[in-house]
Amino acid sequence: MSGHSKWANIKHRKGAEDARRGKVFTKIIKEIMIAARTGGGDPAGNPRLRSALISARTNNMPKDNIERAIKKGTGELEGVHYDESSYEGYGPGGAAVLVESLSDNKNRTVADVRHIFNKYGGNLGENGCVAWMFHKKGWFSVKKTDVDEEKLMSVALDAGAEDIRDEEEDFEVIAPPEDFETVKKALDDASIPYADSEVTMLPQSYVSVTGKAAEQMYKLMEALEDNDDVQKVYTNADIAEDAVG
Repeated sequence: MSGHSKWANIKHRKGAEDARRGKVFTKIIKEIMIAARTGGGDPAGNPRLRSALISARTNNMPKDNIERAIKKGTGELEGVHYDESSYEGYGPGGAAVLVESLSDNKNRTVADVRHIFNKYGGNLGENGCVAWMFHKKGWFSVKKTDVDEEKLMSVALDAGAEDIRDEEEDFEVIAPPEDFETVKKALDDASIPYADSEVTMLPQSYVSVTGKAAEQMYKLMEALEDNDDVQKVYTNADIAEDAVG
């Protein structure tokens, strides 16, 4: 399975992403709003907003929705005030879990997140307990059938990528987050297609989770991602696909 996020890969194959597609727009809109609020409404001078707009376009979000979200973020239109929070803990089998949220009620969010951890055999920890296990990176997934390896290495590394990983059916391009857009443009200019891309939190290493713990870990991650206040969930759990049916 993919080295980027074994959870991301398994949920894709199990169809979990499709089941949540209705919530994707809501999460992107919240990210656009907070990005515009903290860095201004001009994407040219706001890298976070540029990244959110890439996600919006990738998911075919209507232009009107995007413009309203930006204006709500900058205060030109009235909107809900969201605060950023992160939560850290351990799932079944000892895997690290990192949760990013945007919420209009932090007390509700922390209570919900703690309940989800407890329900599925995990435990919410103190801030800092697992964040050190992850590094923020730009990431691209390129199918091996779509590219010549030497061309990919030449284009990506020249643009600032720091690593090209061979992951079974795909190549993964890893870049410093500040070079994400430069690498993206280089791949686009070279007509190298990528199946997915994002700025994400990559675990330094993985923890193998098997048996009943793997089933619980899968349910924990699903429940966290299904929460309206949760934006992103990261884990270093290595869950075998056959462990979750």
